[in-house]
Amino acid sequence: MEYRQLARTGRDGTRLAHNCCEGHGSSSVLSVLVVAATDRELAFVTGAETLRCGVGPVDAAAATALALAERPRRAVLHIGIAGARTLDPPALVLGSESVYCDLLDPGSSFPRVERAAPDAALLAAARRALPDARLLPIGTSARVGGGGHCDVEAMEGFGVLRAAALAGVPALELRAVSNRIDENDRGQWRIDEALAALAAATATLIEAFDA
Repeated sequence: MEYRQLARTGRDGTRLAHNCCEGHGSSSVLSVLVVAATDRELAFVTGAETLRCGVGPVDAAAATALALAERPRRAVLHIGIAGARTLDPPALVLGSESVYCDLLDPGSSFPRVERAAPDAALLAAARRALPDARLLPIGTSARVGGGGHCDVEAMEGFGVLRAAALAGVPALELRAVSNRIDENDRGQWRIDEALAALAAATATLIEAFDA
């Protein structure tokens, strides 16, 4: 199989890479890549490739970009636990967009990309597969509590989705709420429950994407 990269221009003027494959039968092209910040969030994943991208938006973007440059994937599913302001653990959230809250500055005219949208087809399939999941913007911030513009926040989503967009690969963010953002006692965070909910939802989505 011959693999080619074609260039296209996004709405923000950025040159985007589009993965195009000539030929048939390559499992590497048809794979789904599941990306999470930590090994613990990936430990339960079966039926898909996985990538531990590290904590924070910079490592997440760099690791995802490198993985997609090395080999094309059919889709990227970014998963992990998250904090929320109004949702109780272990609520599931599908990202309607990933918002880079650290970059938000309404008073600045300097051009920037601060939002990354999920792939519409992946999101539609995910909503059918997980009808009880909430559909909300998910804030990305390098620090806990930094996603003040969103009800749900985590630390990697924008980086992963932005890297996938630049590579021309469909992507989606799925989170399970483990704690209220204002809960400073981390011993009260319900991480095990959130991981269990995330495990079940991820398995459901992998099956749905492969259907």
